[in-house]
Amino acid sequence: MRLKLLIIPCLLATLVGCASSPDQPAGAFSALGSNASLPVAASSSGLPAHNEVIFRAFSLIGTPYRFGGSSPATGFDCSGLINYVYREAAGVSLPRTTAGLNALKDQAPAKALLPGDLVLFAMSGNRIDHAGIYVGEGRFLHAPSSGGKVRIDELQASYWQRTFKGARRVLD
Repeated sequence: MRLKLLIIPCLLATLVGCASSPDQPAGAFSALGSNASLPVAASSSGLPAHNEVIFRAFSLIGTPYRFGGSSPATGFDCSGLINYVYREAAGVSLPRTTAGLNALKDQAPAKALLPGDLVLFAMSGNRIDHAGIYVGEGRFLHAPSSGGKVRIDELQASYWQRTFKGARRVLD
């Protein structure tokens, strides 16, 4: 437990340091879904709300998955995690379902993701049924599935590339 308490602040400091560098070059993803290239922009945002969202999300790594879960005490499903993080860290009320998140109007630019953007996936068919929080450097944080725990995955992984359907920008 003590090691986990030491690792999380180190990870957060590294992420913030990397994400806030104006000289950081944009990385490029291989094809996502329809063979479109999705470069990742360096974060130009040192805004407190963005940082708080990322910090809060990182603090929940390891929390168990629970279908319908929406708190650290009971566990999270993907949309419950997103709803909780944005409400607690930024005071933003977001829809509680992946369909509701998909219906948000502010789409993140197709050519660049910023930390704090929501990433949306269709894992079975074309219906959006999974979501996560983009944390920078080609990675996103999510509550994956039954038996899993909140974790970080690479968007470049072939599975996530095949199922990626878009992104939403919640914070300016």
